[in-house]
Amino acid sequence: MKISTLLDQIEIGQIALPEFQRGYVWNRDQVRGLVRSLYKRYPVGSLLAWITDSSEAQGRGTSALASGQQVKMLLDGQQRMTSLYGIIKGEPPAFFDGDANAFKGLYFHAETEEFSFYMASKMQGNPLWVDVTRLMKEGVDTILEEILESTQDFKRSTHCGNRLNRLRDIREIDVHIEDVSGPEMTLDVVVDIFNRVNSGGRKLSKGDLALARICSVEPDARSRMRKALDDWNEAGFGFSLDWLLRSVTTIATGDARFSALHDLDAATFNSALQRAINHINTILDLIGARLGLDHQQVLTGHFAFPILARFLDDAGGAARDHDTQNKILFWYVQTAIWGRYSGSTESVLSRDLNILMEAGPGAGLDALIRELQLWRGNLRIRPEHFTGWSRGNRFYSILYMLTRVGEAQDWGSGLPLKKGLLGKNTSLEVHHIFPRDFLKKNGHDDKKAINALGNFCFLTKNSNLQISNRPPQEYFSEVETQHPGALASQWIPQDAELRKPENYMEFLRQRQALLAEASNRFLDTLYDLPSDEEAPEYQAVEQGESAPGGIADEQEEKLLDEVNAWITERGLPAGDKEFELRDPDTGELKAFLDLAWPEGLQEGLSDPVALILNEEMDVFKLATNAGFQVFDDAESFRVHTARKVLGDLHYGLPDWAQQVEEAAIPVVNHILKSELPAPECGAEIQMDTGEVAGEFEFVWDDQRVAVWVSAERASQRAMLAAQGWRLFSLEEVVELPKLLEVALESIGSKGANK
Repeated sequence: MKISTLLDQIEIGQIALPEFQRGYVWNRDQVRGLVRSLYKRYPVGSLLAWITDSSEAQGRGTSALASGQQVKMLLDGQQRMTSLYGIIKGEPPAFFDGDANAFKGLYFHAETEEFSFYMASKMQGNPLWVDVTRLMKEGVDTILEEILESTQDFKRSTHCGNRLNRLRDIREIDVHIEDVSGPEMTLDVVVDIFNRVNSGGRKLSKGDLALARICSVEPDARSRMRKALDDWNEAGFGFSLDWLLRSVTTIATGDARFSALHDLDAATFNSALQRAINHINTILDLIGARLGLDHQQVLTGHFAFPILARFLDDAGGAARDHDTQNKILFWYVQTAIWGRYSGSTESVLSRDLNILMEAGPGAGLDALIRELQLWRGNLRIRPEHFTGWSRGNRFYSILYMLTRVGEAQDWGSGLPLKKGLLGKNTSLEVHHIFPRDFLKKNGHDDKKAINALGNFCFLTKNSNLQISNRPPQEYFSEVETQHPGALASQWIPQDAELRKPENYMEFLRQRQALLAEASNRFLDTLYDLPSDEEAPEYQAVEQGESAPGGIADEQEEKLLDEVNAWITERGLPAGDKEFELRDPDTGELKAFLDLAWPEGLQEGLSDPVALILNEEMDVFKLATNAGFQVFDDAESFRVHTARKVLGDLHYGLPDWAQQVEEAAIPVVNHILKSELPAPECGAEIQMDTGEVAGEFEFVWDDQRVAVWVSAERASQRAMLAAQGWRLFSLEEVVELPKLLEVALESIGSKGANK
């Protein structure tokens, strides 16, 4: 079937996407590669479609069809057809879900046959650079007239016209479409086919499959769920579709498994979804108000929410009495700090949900707490739990919680830091009690000790800046004089000897003991645990322990936030800060990765990637062994993303190289690496007679060295050679870049390439 016919069928809804298909994730480089391949008449693969009835299979982009009409659901080929639709039609198709900038602004050079996305400095005012979408919509004639008017060369324009016609005719290329149909093609079978043909991409999860079934009876399910997720994201919480669907499942079916949604009708789903959203908001409000955990960084233990949502649903939607609220908060904190759902999430959720429902609303929370005691062995927090380091440690949230619920005071203003007493515009920052540089200068080079939780406290931004990098020996006395009791309010040992750098490890030990005591004292106000004598024997559980890696300080976090902002500005998903790297079989926590994209920067199309700053080699090895491509500095990560993912091959190059042909970029890299003199790019060379000999990609006028790309644009090469110029084709220097060094070395000029 011709590409133009396929696109017309997409336009009228006869070709659509099944609900389980992912969104559009291609980048500019992939779009450009597709069009270049079609232009060269290379094969681009066939399509696979599921033929079904529009009334039986809900899809995206079928709104124009009447119920009962046959529709082709694309199982393989969405990225290719979406790209071509956007380029040829000038707008995204109806089923589009992604970043349209990936296929906007593609240009074609009618002489060099280069494809590139619009760059004003390179293309403005040059009619040889042709907007591909304009060519597809308007045809060749008007564009060819503009080229002829500019070049005043009929033969040259004719060659350009032939190339433009060849490009426009890609619409007439036949693409084979393989159809699967028949009564045996159930949704399960089709999803299995999809997973097989997309084996190199993201496999559909159980949640994807469940949502596909739901969307077949409730078309707006996905959009309604995304609206709720967007609202939470604006409030500072990052949740996933699978996570929300899990709460819907527990409410609608009393089962934690997605398979329980198989036969759910639209009315039941819609009711359960709205109740889940309401209950989650109630839980967030309760945790924020009573525990002070008010943003994503400190809100761990997300998978406690589906259990609590079911509890609230059985309780009529609200936990009105103080005792019930306390039990909710106690159980939530305990599941979070011990990693109750860090391993086999679905099986543990199923067990806890069964315990809750069997016990009934009145005794369910007590039963869940007893289960935690049996599983953990002891729920008391001990000093050694605060030996962990970095803000990826779960007890970081406990430290933040204590600050927000207790009597902690700000060391600069003396104001209480309790939730609700600070202004809405006042946020808290992590402060290193003993500054890192101070510790390093005094012989403490263990990063884990320097960044231990016992060395963290929370202050307002102004106070953090006021104290800056001063040692405790200097600023503790000032704080105590100005705000008596402020140090003790943040669990600082009172022994003045512990302020000395040589006693830092003892300071940590004593502060960890104070933090553990304060944590247990607060948790005791929520729930009365058995005494140590009555409790089961303590058994260490690995899920509660710390792991290497994680964000060390505000400076690192600021850098990571800047990278995330740069990423999202370009239409890519933000990375997960302090991503928990776990053993896929046991669920054991292996490391914290500073910033990670476990599904790749393009979900399903690229490998997992991570940015890890200032970590030991062990963390890099763990991430690499888990399949991550790892970067250790922000700029190299940006360069990789810009060039490999976004297709901006000029990113990171110096100003003089911003307009070079893409094929010449390897030469630019060699010039920079070898510290050769900076050339003039895209320059004309005049012969001794004053006549223009042609246009060259790189010109070193003083050294009389030049590199040419197009024989047509550098027609007087022989005359220049006779005048002492050393000339090379671009192909020659790409293949053997040392030629430039040999040609330039006699001058002995280096290092002027910035």
